[in-house]
Order: sequence, then structure tokens, then C-alpha cells
Amino acid sequence: MPGLWSSPVCLTVICFLSWSLAPSRAQNGRDEVPGLQFGHLKSNVTLACGKSPVRTPVVWHLNHSSALPLHQVTSNGSLILLQTDHSAQGDYSCYDHQGLLVHSLTLRLGYAPGPLSISCRVPNHTQARCSWADSVDTYLPAVYNASYRGKRAEEDSWKPCVVDASGKHCDIDQPGFWQATHFLRVTETNALGSQTTRLVFKMYELLKPNPPESVVVDALEGHPTRLQVSWSIPSSWPLDIAFPLIFHIRYRPQESSYWSELFSEESPIVIFDALAGHVHQVEVRARDEVNQWSQWSEWSAPVFVQPWEDDSTLEPAEEFPPEDIFPNGFFPLFTKPDNSTARSHNPAYEEEGNLGLVVLLVLFSVVILTTVLSLVFVMWIKQRRRNQENKQELTSMVKMKSMSI
Repeated sequence: MPGLWSSPVCLTVICFLSWSLAPSRAQNGRDEVPGLQFGHLKSNVTLACGKSPVRTPVVWHLNHSSALPLHQVTSNGSLILLQTDHSAQGDYSCYDHQGLLVHSLTLRLGYAPGPLSISCRVPNHTQARCSWADSVDTYLPAVYNASYRGKRAEEDSWKPCVVDASGKHCDIDQPGFWQATHFLRVTETNALGSQTTRLVFKMYELLKPNPPESVVVDALEGHPTRLQVSWSIPSSWPLDIAFPLIFHIRYRPQESSYWSELFSEESPIVIFDALAGHVHQVEVRARDEVNQWSQWSEWSAPVFVQPWEDDSTLEPAEEFPPEDIFPNGFFPLFTKPDNSTARSHNPAYEEEGNLGLVVLLVLFSVVILTTVLSLVFVMWIKQRRRNQENKQELTSMVKMKSMSI
């Protein structure tokens, strides 16, 4: 028996059976890794039935179904999909006249990349981040490559802008603020093509710190109209004396629509004109003090606090604050800065001012009335005297006439 299995006849039979069973395995498609093909949406896409030309008629299936979108089949077995849309995507298979699988592939449809919308943000003097968004939804995975250079640099001295793993922004380290103008180019590439977008920008104009952090507002015991505000500089801002920050503090009673504001170079500061008995909203933002083109940061998250109050005692008269209460660099301003809200009036002061105005108007009215009455009285006295004089004169004339007779 061992000699029978090793005979030429048996070997021939085994080879024939192996060759005949191979197509059946291919028909199941389990051992074959399908290919991947990309095509443009809204256009005709041609799918070939394998690499070698097929002379016999073939049948195409989409996702294991014979239902196909609008199409044509050529004489060599290729499938032409007409004016494709998203419904034409999927797994395609072509079979010969015996129903055996010849070829399979996966079709994905989309568009070539278009221009990108790029914007850059500069949170400090040593770092910049440029982000972008697609102007065209390609529906396909893409790879991004970015580089930059200064205006005075050589044309071939482009440096890499490190692209984030998400592929939607890149970071520039030590961008070089001494160069006024910078150039950035970002190239998007997918299976259907590539597109390069360029941007020209100025670092010093885009400098915008992150908001101050750890903003805390405390009520001061014994002072019903004072609040102490403290904060930390943004963690992204380098602790370098060459780049100090100036801080803008705004505050208002929670029910008011008007802001009051202060400016300071250091933390903390004291608010002296808070409205007693009302919850206040306090926010802080920052800007580079040296660079006049720097942008203000976003406002910090609002903090709500009510000044100290004691119902058992009356509010003490407000004293002029001693010099040591003001930290170095604190200076209240009454002019509004660029990009800031108008300075408001304290509601308590407005009520007192209105009351004073009413009192002044009443006093003015009393003075006017007194003056008018005085003038009328004087004129009445003069008229009365004049009437008496006329009467006396008439009497004298009558007496003189009687005497002459």
C-alpha cells in the first residue's frame, strides 16, 4: 500500500484534485484579501475584473447582491459605474460563467483636496499653533504636511511645522519674533490628489495670551463695599521679566448690565466701590504690556461673590485707603481701553446723585419764587407810595383853591 500512494498515477490524481478544489475556495472569498480602489464622486468609475483580460462573460455583485447602480459592462468584463454617488460604494465581486469568483475589491468614493482655511494663534513669544479646516469635504482619509519660514529666510530654508496626530493643526517652536512676517504652507494629500495652501501672517499681531488662571475673589471682613481679586498668570506664558502682562479686571452687580473696570500689573487688587449686599460678577483678562499690537486674551470664567455684610451694625464710613493697600503697579483708570466695555456708574452713586439734583432743583425753585415775590412786593410798595403822593398833591391843590376864593 505505501507503494501505491507514491506511484505516479496517485500523485497525478492528487495534483488534479488539488487544482480542481482551488477555485471553490476562491469562490467563498475567505482566503483572498480584497483590494481597495478610490474613485471620484459624480463621475464615471471603471472597475476591472482582475489584472488579466477576461474574454468570457462575467457577472458583478455589490455587497453580495446582483443589484447594481447605473452601470455598463464592457466586452473584457470591466464594470463602468455611471455618475457615481455614495450608494455606489461597497464591496464588488466579479464571477465567471461557471459562478466562480474571479476578482473582488472595495470601492471608496470622494473628492480631491481643496484649499484649506488656515488660522494661527500665538499664545506667547516662543510658540505658535496653526489650525485648518477643509473647504471641501473629501470623504476620504488625508495626510497633512506643514512647514514655515520667516520673510528674511532663504527660499529653501523651510522648517517643519510639527503636525498633530489628529492632522488638523501644527505647532511652531521658537518662531522668531524678530522677523515681522512669516510664511506657512500646508499640503493635504489623499488618494485622489493633493492641494497646497499658503498663509502669510505676522506673529506680533497674532500674539494673544491665554486667560488668567486661578481667579479668586474674596470678601473683606468688616468692609461691605470691598472685594479682593487675585489670579495667576497663564501657565503658557513664560516667566520672563522681558514680557510682562497687564491685567484688565471688570466687575458688576449680578443684576446690572453695566461694568466697572480696573487695570493692574500685579495680583491681588482691591475693589473699593462694590455695591453692598449684592452678588458681584468678576472677570479678568490679560495682554502683553510691551507689544502694543498684542490682543487681549479671552475673559476668565466669571466668579460670583457677595461683599461682607453684618446686619447687626451699620455700615461704617468709608475711609480713604492707605497707600500700602495698593500693591505695586496697581492703577485704577477711568478711560476705557481698546476692545473694552464702557466704564459704568455705580447704582448707589446714581441714586445719591439723583437725590442731590432734586434737592438743588427745589432750592433753585425756592430762590426764584422768593425773588419774584420780593420784586412784586417792592413794586407794590412803590405803587402805593406813588398813589399816596398823588392823593396828597390833589388835596393840597383843593385847599389852595379854597383859600384864594
